[in-house]
Order: sequence, then structure tokens, then C-alpha cells
Amino acid sequence: MNEKKNIPEINSRCPICGKTSDFNYRPFCSKRCADVDLNRWLSGVYKIETDETPETVIPEAEE
Repeated sequence: MNEKKNIPEINSRCPICGKTSDFNYRPFCSKRCADVDLNRWLSGVYKIETDETPETVIPEAEE
């Protein structure tokens, strides 16, 4: 039996451009805005502050 799932519609805004978000790209409105956000993370525009210093980072295992 094909029943439509009861997914509540959330009227949220795209954090990049402010348009209404699209369910397929949530929380963004389009693939373009999702890609803009990804690029910002990868290029270092967005950062998560931490108390760690390079000395506290676990070194990679030696072979």
C-alpha cells in the first residue's frame, strides 16, 4: 500500500541566501547554496574554536 509519509513541513530559511529551504537540500534551498557552504568549510572560512594546540594533536601511527 502506498501511503504518503507524514513529514511535517518546516518553513525554514536557507542560511546562505535566505530563500525558503528545499526538502531535498535541507537546510539549504539548492545544491548551489549547499556547495557554497561546503566550500566555506573546506577553505577555512568557518572554524570551530578549540583549546587544542598542535602539540596536543595525536600523532599518526608509525609503520
